[in-house]
Amino acid sequence: MRCRCMVFPPALALLFSFLTGAAADSKNPSEAPLRVHVYQTRWQKHPGGVVDGEGRANLFEGGQPRAFDYTFNCSELFRASIGWETYPAKWRKRDGELEILVPVMGKPGEHRGCTLKVVMKNAAYYKRNGQLNEEPVPVFKAWMEKHNYDPEHGKNVPTGLDREP
Repeated sequence: MRCRCMVFPPALALLFSFLTGAAADSKNPSEAPLRVHVYQTRWQKHPGGVVDGEGRANLFEGGQPRAFDYTFNCSELFRASIGWETYPAKWRKRDGELEILVPVMGKPGEHRGCTLKVVMKNAAYYKRNGQLNEEPVPVFKAWMEKHNYDPEHGKNVPTGLDREP
């Protein structure tokens, strides 16, 4: 009789790596320190529920705003930010892939991750009269300081507004 005991260790190792990977890939907003404000998103839903698309957004990291363009292919649809709202985010590959946490409708406190493939810019996006524009990062940063706006640190609504989100 042959021993089949060698079949189980590889299977257990695979299961263990899957479980530890899932634990390391948390969907807890407190473990996603960055914030993303989505200005534009265009998407298409495919059979089976997969959604893909592209858009433009600002990343807030280390107190600095940075514009980026992105593409995505996710199981969860997300929309452009309303007002000044932002999505929690974390890097998967610095300057290449960001994971945003998308709230699950009807399930308060639950989030699903969506990985954005990003092209970072040396500018920041802003809207004026419904038009999306770019400006140098120091100009946007000065505006943030003047209006006490820092979504990374809980300052989610600017004061004394003179522009759209």
